[in-house]
Amino acid sequence: MPAQRPSRRHFLQTTLAAPVAAALPQAAPAASAAAGLRPAGAQDAAALAYTVTRWPGPLSVFNAVDATGKVWRPADLKGRAVLLNFWASWCEPCRAEMPSLQQAAESHGPDRLLVLAINFKEPPARALHFAERTGLRLPVLLDGDGQLARRWGVKVFPTTLTVNRRGQPVHRVQGELDWTAKPAAELIASLL
Repeated sequence: MPAQRPSRRHFLQTTLAAPVAAALPQAAPAASAAAGLRPAGAQDAAALAYTVTRWPGPLSVFNAVDATGKVWRPADLKGRAVLLNFWASWCEPCRAEMPSLQQAAESHGPDRLLVLAINFKEPPARALHFAERTGLRLPVLLDGDGQLARRWGVKVFPTTLTVNRRGQPVHRVQGELDWTAKPAAELIASLL
């Protein structure tokens, strides 16, 4: 039986983990854990699957249209925690992360947590086909020209921007995060 080759994602994580870990500033263990990083010396690639940094915003005026034709504005976000998740169907970590975003949204309920899945520069039919095929029930917003991603400095996919219930920007989460795990639950709790 031929040896099984590691996935592209596993290859990239293990290849890039050491240089990235070496470039990161030393942080306190608690801060590192909250940011999805392990204390200095931990070498497994999963430790670097995501990073959490401060997102000072601004949550500027925007009008984003979802797949149903609804126009979303900043006023629609106030009163609940919000996750603005930038994704694309070609992005393997985005696809892997999406079910946990769906679960987080369902477990908190739409009055407490709103998760907006913002598709980056794909034809609407492709984004909608992905949502239909995977059973995605989150609102899918279309960023067809990439304007929202540029405005908010999104360059890594997936990236999730968090907004607290007062409508203030809080975190930038770059990379794949299990939104049902404890670190994500703590991030969400800080927004409520």
